[in-house]
Amino acid sequence: MIEIIGVHKSFNSHHILMGINLTINKGESVVVIGGSGSGKSVLLKHIIGLLKPDAGTVEVDGTDLSRLDENELNELRKKFGMLFQSAALFDSMTVWENIGFGLKRHRKLTDKEIKEIAVEKLKHVGLVGVEDVMPSELSGGMRKRVGLARAIAMEPEILLYDEPTTGLDPIMADAINNLIIEMREKLKITSVAITHDMKSAYKIADRIAMLYNGEIIETGTPDEIKNTQNPVVKQFIEGSAVGPIVLEGIRR
Repeated sequence: MIEIIGVHKSFNSHHILMGINLTINKGESVVVIGGSGSGKSVLLKHIIGLLKPDAGTVEVDGTDLSRLDENELNELRKKFGMLFQSAALFDSMTVWENIGFGLKRHRKLTDKEIKEIAVEKLKHVGLVGVEDVMPSELSGGMRKRVGLARAIAMEPEILLYDEPTTGLDPIMADAINNLIIEMREKLKITSVAITHDMKSAYKIADRIAMLYNGEIIETGTPDEIKNTQNPVVKQFIEGSAVGPIVLEGIRR
C-alpha cells in the first residue's frame, strides 16, 4: 500500500531524513518510533504528500506522489484519514460539523445526510448524543474520539495517527489504542502511527520501525523489538538516559 524508497529531506543545512526505506502492506498496522525531533512527523507528511522528498520516492497504492499535480494529489488524499496529535477540531463548529467537514467539501450531500453519517461514525468510536456539542465542552479523550470519527468519515483506505495517546491518562490512552485496533479489524484499514509511547506501540502494531539519525535502523514485530540486541533501540524502548543516544543539553 505504501512504499518509501531512499527518501532524503533537508531543511536548510539540517538533514532530517537520510535514505528512508519502509514498506507498509495493505491492511497492516505499522508504528514508527523515535525520539523528539527524529523526523517522525516529517516522514508522515511525506506519506500524505504535504512534503516532497529531495531524493527518493514515496508510492501510495503504486502511484509515485512526486509525479502528481496538486489536483491529482488532492484526489489521492481522499484515500487517507488522519488523527492529529491535538485532535485539531474547529472550535467554531459543532461535533457533527467537524466530523462532516470533508464530506461537505467533497461529497454532494445535504446537511441532514452529513449529520446522519457523523452520528454513525460517533457510534463507531463509542460516543452517543454529542453531535450538537461544541469541542470546548469535551474532555481530551472525547476530543480524540471525535477526531478519529472525522478521520473515518470519508471511509479511507489508510489512517495516519500522529501521537494518538499524547496528553491522555493511561486508561483513556488504552481506550484509544483499543479503538485503533478496532478500526483496523472492522474496516480493514492500513494504519501508520508515529509515537514515542511504547505501551501503545506494542499494542497496536503489527510491525514497529525505529527512526534514528535520519534512518530506519530496525524493523520487527513487537516481540522482536522487545528482544532487540541493537543498543540504540534497546535504550529507547527501555527509556534509559544511559546509552548510545546522546541527550541534547545533558552532560554526563
